Amino acid sequence: MIILGIILLVIGLIANISILWTVGIVLVVIGAVLAIVGGTGRKIGGRAHWF
Repeated sequence: MIILGIILLVIGLIANISILWTVGIVLVVIGAVLAIVGGTGRKIGGRAHWF
């Protein structure tokens, strides 16, 4: 999710499309939060692992 967010940020910056920039920021933030919470060993959404 973080990688997809970064890709959308870059495309939004290059193509000057503000909606891609906004969606990219949201995805990066959500991905970072999920990675941090998952890294602490806490269950996310009732699951300990997403694989």
